[in-house]
Amino acid sequence: MPTEANPLHTGLAGLYVITPADLGAQLETMVGQALDGGARVVQYRDKTTDHSRRLSEARALVSLCQEHGALLIINDDVELARACGAHGVHIGLEDSPLRRARERLGADAIIGVSCYNRLDLAHEAQEQGADYVAFGSVFPSATKPEAVHAPLSLLSRARSELHLPIAAIGGITEQNAGQVFHAGAHMAAVIQGVFGATNVRAGAARIAATARPEGCT
Repeated sequence: MPTEANPLHTGLAGLYVITPADLGAQLETMVGQALDGGARVVQYRDKTTDHSRRLSEARALVSLCQEHGALLIINDDVELARACGAHGVHIGLEDSPLRRARERLGADAIIGVSCYNRLDLAHEAQEQGADYVAFGSVFPSATKPEAVHAPLSLLSRARSELHLPIAAIGGITEQNAGQVFHAGAHMAAVIQGVFGATNVRAGAARIAATARPEGCT
């Protein structure tokens, strides 16, 4: 199974932060604060067409994550992940197919797949060689208010049926993060709950502290 083949899976647990689009020049500093607070995975998410800036920022985050023993995942863009040397890519239904991403990034790359509120998509992703799946929105999300709802019970079913790490996303804060880990998620994917905090490091630390100690076993 993928979780046994890829040693990087040991890092797929705990706090998973996703960068918002408005960090600007503070991107590296704030991601560093999140990592200091205990983030284990960082997803660089930038939908703009400024390829040069995006590559420069992604490379800087690769180095930063390596310094902290964390993983850097690129949102949607397989070619950017390949160019910057990221640990992997996160894709959705409308993004690069999983098999193409694997062909471009190689066997050791981490490929995560958005499965929304559908366990059937997660089973399909697992069969095709995904390294982790993500469900959401588990709570109402200001970032994506139109997102479908993925109940906590879905995380529990996924935990019992799948053999790869599970991420929960959507409206996760320090007040409710413990619920997603208790329900079965290995990772809590957070945007505003960390980067919207007055103190990013402290916000990250409070959420990281709620993670299940067994990680992705």
